[in-house]
Amino acid sequence: MNPGVIAGGTRSNVVAQDASAEVDVRIARAGDAVRVDRLFRGLKCADPGCTLTITGGLNRPPMERKPGTVALYKQARRLAAELGFTLEEAATGGGSDGNFTAALGVPTLDGLGAVGEGAHAAHESVVVEHLVPRTALLAAMIAGI
Repeated sequence: MNPGVIAGGTRSNVVAQDASAEVDVRIARAGDAVRVDRLFRGLKCADPGCTLTITGGLNRPPMERKPGTVALYKQARRLAAELGFTLEEAATGGGSDGNFTAALGVPTLDGLGAVGEGAHAAHESVVVEHLVPRTALLAAMIAGI
């Protein structure tokens, strides 16, 4: 859970008339969605003079690790080894369009592209020497279809 955007008030020494927070929540299993939604919607204000309104909900399903995706990863790992590099498996809890295909039961891998750090941050960068091997891996996977 990350309350990434928080806003409210007009000055530091004045009680805010309104405040808001945009909260990003990631879940590992689709079955957790109802429980997490219920927890948020069950929040109550301690001060009876305040009101709390919860809106929104899950905007993308989790990318769960399922047998088809495991098999696809093993194929990618084997091809990477043939190309001379190691492909590690990882789970980040991030969100991509791949979350939607995985939720449909389509074996899906994400994160096969550029290697770097600082995703979506000011210091985001790409390690150039990984671009050619990763591109070759993608080409080998497509050629294997």
